[in-house]
Amino acid sequence: MNELQRAWYVVYSKPRKEEQVRFHLALKGIESFFPRLQIPGYAGRKKAITPLFPNYLFVRVDLANEAHYVVWSPGVKRIVSFSDRPVPLEEGIIQFLKERADSDGIIQAQSRLSAGQQVEIIGGPFNGFVGIIENPPNAKGRVKILLKLLSRQISVKLGVEFIRNQSVAIPPVTAATFIDRAESVSPVS
Repeated sequence: MNELQRAWYVVYSKPRKEEQVRFHLALKGIESFFPRLQIPGYAGRKKAITPLFPNYLFVRVDLANEAHYVVWSPGVKRIVSFSDRPVPLEEGIIQFLKERADSDGIIQAQSRLSAGQQVEIIGGPFNGFVGIIENPPNAKGRVKILLKLLSRQISVKLGVEFIRNQSVAIPPVTAATFIDRAESVSPVS
């Protein structure tokens, strides 16, 4: 019998249907990986879990023999393609993500931003202002900062990309940054 040549591909799902896709692919015996990020809670709030790549998950299939199982699974829109041809991912990209995730695919977010810490705002209407963090980053990467304006203190919410501090553990990640990091990981044979 012919040995299957499985490789990792990216699947685009309907909004908030990644878990449904994973469930149906597992029923068909298809290996999938859905990385999520766990944001630590603060001030008595629960920890939030959010998709690392909303609407995207990874599947390991032999495209010639198993693509129809993926494409016809409930919740799947399509296999991500370039020039109408699905392109396999390097094994190292998935390995890079799996090394940071637990057995459920959850990656612990790491931020050294904490309440009471002084930060400088870069960009936006508050560019150059210095403020104090009221609440650390939430699940959407927003930080509540206390600013002193016109002899009053006001509270604003900003994205972590607008904060400069030596304690920011993870710089804003762009697609190019992710690709550069993934290329530095050697593929597994």
